[in-house]
Amino acid sequence: MKRFEIITEADARVLEPGETVVLADRGQITPLAADTLRQRRITVLRNDQVDATHDQLPPVAEIRRIAIASDHTGVTLKAALVAALRTRGLAVDDLGTTGTEAVDYPDTAAAVARSVARREADAGIVIDGSGIGSAIAANKVNGIRAAVCHDVTTARYARAHNGANVLSLGSTLVSVDDAMAVVETWLGTAMHEPRYIRRLAKLHRLEEQAKP
Repeated sequence: MKRFEIITEADARVLEPGETVVLADRGQITPLAADTLRQRRITVLRNDQVDATHDQLPPVAEIRRIAIASDHTGVTLKAALVAALRTRGLAVDDLGTTGTEAVDYPDTAAAVARSVARREADAGIVIDGSGIGSAIAANKVNGIRAAVCHDVTTARYARAHNGANVLSLGSTLVSVDDAMAVVETWLGTAMHEPRYIRRLAKLHRLEEQAKP
């Protein structure tokens, strides 16, 4: 985020609408600049309002290693995705399952979520019948933002707006081709907008408040 000692009308005019900037503790905003900032919906934070981990919150933009797991319903889809991702030169950690014997989605989703939270993988993919259960399970791990996506539009929003670092897919709801399109869009979308990153900081604070 851009940082200022003083924000003038000229500064306010060149900032992007909706942007978030930081003002020094004793910094000043000129009266004309204040009106322009309001009109352009620019958020001004003081230093003490900026979370120490603010710049570390966005998901990894250049993904090189992916952790992936599925329950028994997603084995076929997972195998296809693993093969396709490795063909693209990405490192893929297949955390199971590999057979048709029933396994519980909280276990497979947690394995991926912990790998991403520990930064052993840059991003994660979890799969079950609908994708919903795995997303709920993954989101129980601090630092994880898992999103269910069934088309390229939600995949793009999940990354660019919500900073999702785990993608959840429903094996009974998407074909292999559609799932691969979702994965490619999700992996190829970065998060840059300061206003969205500011919202991640609020999610992070909610996580911190929930700790015993």
